[in-house]
Amino acid sequence: MFRPTEVARRHDLGAHAEMTGNDAGSSDSFARELVALGRAYDFDHCLLARFPKADSPEFSANLLAASWADELRLAYEHAEIFAGSLLVQQLKQTALPIFSMDNLFLSSAASEARNPVAALFEQHTPSGHLAFSLHDRHQTQYILVYSGRATKPRREDIAMMQLSAMELIDRGVESLVPRPGPREKLSAREIECLRWSAAGKSSDEIAIILDISSHTVVSYLKSAMRKLEAVNRMQAVARACRYRLL
Repeated sequence: MFRPTEVARRHDLGAHAEMTGNDAGSSDSFARELVALGRAYDFDHCLLARFPKADSPEFSANLLAASWADELRLAYEHAEIFAGSLLVQQLKQTALPIFSMDNLFLSSAASEARNPVAALFEQHTPSGHLAFSLHDRHQTQYILVYSGRATKPRREDIAMMQLSAMELIDRGVESLVPRPGPREKLSAREIECLRWSAAGKSSDEIAIILDISSHTVVSYLKSAMRKLEAVNRMQAVARACRYRLL
């Protein structure tokens, strides 16, 4: 099973590579649904990745699932052009789906002929790319790209694909990327105490607000710190915010 600190293992949608742990079945099912959605609209290839950030721009660090040939995937990882690609740059400018006959995975149209990866795309992943920028319920941003269709889908078909993809992401992406969080669930009172602590209140002030003793407040905060593996209140608040508990 995935642990919160692990980087999610890439999943080959074409080969349905075996996943390890208890999440294997759900991840395979999610992969098949991603592929099926694209093929229902005549797209042969699929890719799902996290939107690259400044501190993690690498393709390999963000790739979650792909039906690409290993040769293409490895060459694209080595090229290190994902974060600067037309795909990422255009999706930064719009929330709408993008369809293009150009190779969005390269950095510019002019560089295609000079980039050896371009020939591999032509061989393994034909042009005709439909790209979506999607978010899950935790507001993590993803890029979903379907490739291999020579004509642009109808507007209503693109809208239906986008809605279907949103539904898939909402219920299935955590089989590939388990949401990090504390190993032990925090109680409502522990979260309340952390929330008021984040607002700058002391234990005595929190006790007055919640109509409990200051000793009880300290006990709740210590318990929250233990569950969040924090050394002090400030770190506990920061981790609670990161896990979207506050």
